[in-house]
Amino acid sequence: MHGNNAARTTVARASRRGLLAAALGGAAALALPAHGARAASALTNGGFENGLTGWSGYGSTGAAFTEAGGRSGSTRLSHWSASAYKVETYQYLTGLADGPYTLTAWVRSSGGQNAAYIALKSGNAEQRTDLPTTPNGGWIRLVTSVRVTGGACTVRLYSDAHAGEWANFDDVTFAPGSTGLAVKGGDVSTLAKNEAHGATYRYADGTGGDALAILKSAGMNYARLKVWVNPADGYNNKAKVLAMAARAKARGMKLLIDFHYSDSWADPGKQNKPAAWASHGYSRLTKDVYDHTYDVLNALKAQGTTADMVQIGNELNAGMLWPEGSTDNWAQLAGLLTSGARAAKAVSSGTRVALHLAKGGDNAGTRWWFDQAVSRGVPFDVIALSYYGYWHGPLNELQANLDDTAARYGKPVLVAETAYAHTLANGDGLENNVARADQLAAGYPATPAGQAANLRDVMNVVEAVPGGRGLGVVYWEPAWTAVDGSGWDPADPSSGNAWENQALFGYDRQLLPAARWFGHR
Repeated sequence: MHGNNAARTTVARASRRGLLAAALGGAAALALPAHGARAASALTNGGFENGLTGWSGYGSTGAAFTEAGGRSGSTRLSHWSASAYKVETYQYLTGLADGPYTLTAWVRSSGGQNAAYIALKSGNAEQRTDLPTTPNGGWIRLVTSVRVTGGACTVRLYSDAHAGEWANFDDVTFAPGSTGLAVKGGDVSTLAKNEAHGATYRYADGTGGDALAILKSAGMNYARLKVWVNPADGYNNKAKVLAMAARAKARGMKLLIDFHYSDSWADPGKQNKPAAWASHGYSRLTKDVYDHTYDVLNALKAQGTTADMVQIGNELNAGMLWPEGSTDNWAQLAGLLTSGARAAKAVSSGTRVALHLAKGGDNAGTRWWFDQAVSRGVPFDVIALSYYGYWHGPLNELQANLDDTAARYGKPVLVAETAYAHTLANGDGLENNVARADQLAAGYPATPAGQAANLRDVMNVVEAVPGGRGLGVVYWEPAWTAVDGSGWDPADPSSGNAWENQALFGYDRQLLPAARWFGHR
């Protein structure tokens, strides 16, 4: 009934992590156990199969009810009313051992609420995870964790909604353990070129600063840098990567090196050999891959900026170094990947090797590719996927793929690329990759708030991968703003930027709200 046809507009939520209830003004009262609340030592009736037994309510309690249509059982909790409402459904747990605990819940939501989230509160500490918009009706698993002190904790399911907006909850669990993302990164490969052509950057308050420093202050802890072999513009080659790596490490950031094994972009539609390797066959290419990988990584190590993670290839859906390394010849592709991985480990055994596909919501395609790699003994430590909601499907399909992939191969998973538009306006003469409303992901408008909500929800999905295998998220080119001369084509100085409306700096050069989500985990 309530959960299939609500409004699809989402707004940015004010908080995700570490905010005290006292900071929430009128909503603060709902963060406290209500008068007469039942207390228990364990969460009960998390599937709502027994109605609201075990749960207490506060606020517009008539807006909280159980109904048919559970995720796994027959019943779910719904928050809905024909008029505006604020309601909390909660359990107050006591007799707990102090330490970290995690709340898990499966949710769906119309979006558009002033606030809708799951939360844990213990003492003055509260941690929240906001509900994503789910326009296709798919359930999303969310987690949030808090350190319990004083042996007591409140499990909160909360909605502050306009008339007709809804949220569904089911399969709620509470158990010892903590959550979080180890990688909160940004691909800053074009930053040096942007700066050379006059780009400037500002903090959210308008103060000027170094882009890396601004991003680091927002919570970004990883810098991703692509490597081309001999690009026409002289950027993203070994020398420039070394310089940018030094800057990132000096800011206290970790380093993800992304080898394209090309002189220009390598992606699902093109995996062209670098000019210097153009005439080389498979046997020579395996040596080329090893030598190039070792050379760059060893130089990074020599200057004190050892790579923390390395991608052997970029968006390898159809292979690399065509035609020899095409997926039409998996034996040779496996040999090339293995050669690169061995070079990385020869430089530093602690550097994690990632294999990267552009298949965020495509579980069948991801399984096929990694089954081929595993069956041929290709060594890797991390499964990396690109996910752009306007290209790769809804969030529940990303979640299903991440969950299955992590479990099937026993490896951590990383969203190595994601981004979203903060406007549909064009900042230069080249049409943007996302330029029209019909290209957007449902539920996320092309506004600063929509961009922030999209990044927040992608991070939430990765954080919820079972077993702590959700490694993190890397935002693609947060600092690639539009400046003359810093276009997409390294061989054409007049080429433009089709990505500036997805940067984390606005057209006024100020940091956008989305960047703050890196600091909330």
